Amino acid sequence: MRELPRADDLLVWYDRHARAMPWRVPPAARQAGVTPDPYRVWMSEIMLQQTTVAAVKSYFETFTERWPTVTDLAGAADEDVMAAWAGLGYYARARNLLKCARVIAEDYGGSFPREHADLLLLPGVGPYTAAAVSSIAYDAPETVLDGNVERVMARIFNDHTPLPQAKPVFHNYASSLTPPLRPGDYAQAVMDLGATICTPKNPACGLCPWRSNCAAWAEGTAAELPKKMPKKRKPTRLGIAYLAKRVDGAWLLERRPDKGLLGGMLGWPGSDWGDAPTEAPPIRAQWKETTAEARHTFTHFHLRLTVKTALVPMDRAPDRGEFVEPNVFERDDLPTVMRKAYDLGKGS
Repeated sequence: MRELPRADDLLVWYDRHARAMPWRVPPAARQAGVTPDPYRVWMSEIMLQQTTVAAVKSYFETFTERWPTVTDLAGAADEDVMAAWAGLGYYARARNLLKCARVIAEDYGGSFPREHADLLLLPGVGPYTAAAVSSIAYDAPETVLDGNVERVMARIFNDHTPLPQAKPVFHNYASSLTPPLRPGDYAQAVMDLGATICTPKNPACGLCPWRSNCAAWAEGTAAELPKKMPKKRKPTRLGIAYLAKRVDGAWLLERRPDKGLLGGMLGWPGSDWGDAPTEAPPIRAQWKETTAEARHTFTHFHLRLTVKTALVPMDRAPDRGEFVEPNVFERDDLPTVMRKAYDLGKGS
């Protein structure tokens, strides 16, 4: 029977090859006594949900420079945080980021709770994030299971159970390998292994410190794992975005409801998104339609926005939304789909 991989072998590899990331304490510094900041660990894990490391780095640096502690973030204005988050996507994460920071500031005196059970009670903190903070920040032997770790477990054990049904099975595998010593470094090591060696396509098995213990490598099945259930076809929804520009250069914007997609974000007034959007101009004007649509894909559907533009006089009041002066308006404060609409309509 094939022996299980040893955490020590992976940690030796990690000590040499750990990725340098702005939220990470390198293994040598960690062993020298430098402890990770739970705030930075938590911030990075929230940002990394359904997003790549490359996309997150600049956002993380901006947030932690502007709000260096969880208390600083708790005192920030909602609209400032949402604007800083714009373009990172999945905006419910930003709303939960603020809620969580305020709970920690008010109920925990500005210090992250150490107990895993307490972390799970925080807004926006699920089992993965709680385990990551417990493990990485506090060196607790919690089991961290993200997509990279799932892939490593599927291959090490040559398990063809498809995701997402396999998640509990893979969690058990990962738990069985988590060591009592250096569990924080180990958690980051196994994630790095999945991100750099045990990759979705063309895994570099020849460089893997766990190759001799990998059942999928022995059977030649690594490239086809993990198995996944077929994805459902995403529906397409239609909508209208109204870009009204006042003669002085101000743009008509509307803050979206807190709940729902793009909740709390500034955007263009528009119709509902559905099969047949209803005309609902936010201000009386001669509307012109751009030749192209703004297209964007969300988690569960594709969106196609018809972009309509109008130039309006100074004395005309909108039915909804408010004009934002040209010296205040920032394209980059808009979510990505609204930026796409702006880029189509700004010159019309």
